[in-house]
Order: sequence, then structure tokens, then C-alpha cells
Amino acid sequence: MTDHPVPAEWLHPPDPASARRAQTALAERVVREDAFGEVRLLGGVDVSNNRFDPEQRVFAAVVVLSLPDLRVVETAGAVARAAMPYVPGLLGFREIPALLAAWEKLRTKPDLVLVDGHGIAHPRGLGIAAHLGVVLDVPAVGVAKSILVGAPDPPLPEEAGTETPLLWRGERIGTALRTRRRANPLYVSIGHRVSLDTAVAWVRRATGGYRLPEPTRQAHLAANAVRVAEAGSPR
Repeated sequence: MTDHPVPAEWLHPPDPASARRAQTALAERVVREDAFGEVRLLGGVDVSNNRFDPEQRVFAAVVVLSLPDLRVVETAGAVARAAMPYVPGLLGFREIPALLAAWEKLRTKPDLVLVDGHGIAHPRGLGIAAHLGVVLDVPAVGVAKSILVGAPDPPLPEEAGTETPLLWRGERIGTALRTRRRANPLYVSIGHRVSLDTAVAWVRRATGGYRLPEPTRQAHLAANAVRVAEAGSPR
């Protein structure tokens, strides 16, 4: 899985209180500066699940794209049952095990990953992008579709390509970025080993004609495909 030991509580805490303590400890390990080399392959990460699913399944996908053409060269998926109940702010513990299983299936690992979800723009500084980045020790960027904490300040203009700081409690925790005119913005934040400016630059570079950057867009499609395949598989 990784070349360093991963404590059990980082992935499978026994209860929500333990999970919150683990998040605080993990958040202290997040590297908020650029700490990576040349990026030849870009990754995209996403999950699909239904909080009301009685089986509590998580459908995870990781895609690998070539640069500069952003062509998908490999896809891996996995299904796991969430051990942690659905608790806002603790969703990483439900989703990370399935993502790690998908990651392990990749023949070639990406040099940097865009994760559908928050990085440090989280109440305890550890959204799923930061959580995954620290556990795998890979450069990671959070690309979320909605705000968990904070607010854009000043307000974000409607024009495509505009951006504004995402602030919370007087601290900048990310950037609100509008990739298409009048479309809902994306919220970019540091995951691990990537500065905020670099994170935004990579999201811009990886975004074409869609609202979402191509890595997370393809990961979203792949996670849904895993879900459909599981629904059609014999039980």
C-alpha cells in the first residue's frame, strides 16, 4: 500500500471521537508546500455511494491520465463496505479504504492526484484529499464541488477563469474557482505536498470544456461504472 507504516486508526478508528483525534494528528502531517518532481502522469480520484445503502458499499475509482493530452491511460476500481457510520466531516474514513484498494490495482501510479473532495478546507484540516495524500504520501489536490467550511471573500465574479480566496476564521483555506461562466464554482485546496498556488494552477491546466477538471470528471464516470458493474454482478 505505502512504503511507510500506516497506523490502524488512520483508516479504521473504532468510533467518531477516535476518528476526530486521528484527523487532528493527520492534519499536522500535511505538507503545504510543493514537494514533488516532474509530473508525467496525472491522477483523478472519486467515489460513488449512497448513505442509505443498507450494505454501506463504497464504489471507488482512480484514473491515470497522460500529459499534456489528458488522455486516460489506466483505470482501477474497487468496492468496499464502509465500517464508519455516515458522519459529516468524517467521510474520509468511509471512503479511503476503497480508494486504497483501487490504488493498489494500478500498474502505474500517477505523479500527482486531483481528488473529488476537500483537502485542508475542512473543520479539522483533513478532508479526503489531505487524508489520502498523507496516507499514501503522494502530492494531492482537493477539488470540491461545494463548501464544507468558509466562504469566498470577496464574492466570485461570474466570468469563467475568475478566482477568489476561500476564507474561514480569518485564514485562507483554499480558492474558489469558476471554470465556466455562471456555473457553480469549484473549491480548490491543498491536499498534501502541493502549495495552494500550484494546486490552482494544476486544476486550471487540467480543465477543458467541462466544469470539472478532466481527472476528477473521468474518475466520477469510472466510479459510477464500478457501481453499475456491481449492481449487475451475481450475488
